[in-house]
Amino acid sequence: MIGSRLVTVALVATSVSACGSITRGTTEKMAFLTEPPGAQMVTTKGYACPATPCSLEVDRSDEFDVTFTKPGYQPQLIPVRTKLAGSGAAGFAGNILAGGVIGMGVDAATGAAMDHFPNPVSATLVPDALPSAQRVKRRKGKPEV
Repeated sequence: MIGSRLVTVALVATSVSACGSITRGTTEKMAFLTEPPGAQMVTTKGYACPATPCSLEVDRSDEFDVTFTKPGYQPQLIPVRTKLAGSGAAGFAGNILAGGVIGMGVDAATGAAMDHFPNPVSATLVPDALPSAQRVKRRKGKPEV
């Protein structure tokens, strides 16, 4: 009786330890950077930072678009997607080996086996208009200032 309980506890512990949501967590820290710094960042999932650079914890299962805005610069839109991570795949495979069907379902639902890319999310902002000293009008192949 004690032996069968010990085997049951060992099997449960093995299947839980292989679960990616336990070993990797259901969130991932992401960094958001711009050149020049100080841009506002907002995503289609509601994540936001008042000024870059910044970092946030985001749900591993979330895919979203990031928009960077700064007065005097054109907005930049960058898609952020998820992909199966190397360590996430190992945790997911561990569920199969340990017979953790429940763990596989949890990992799939929470995105625990996924990583975001790109991470960090970086954007080089483009000025709305070049300063007048840099504007060049071309006339018959010769620049005029």
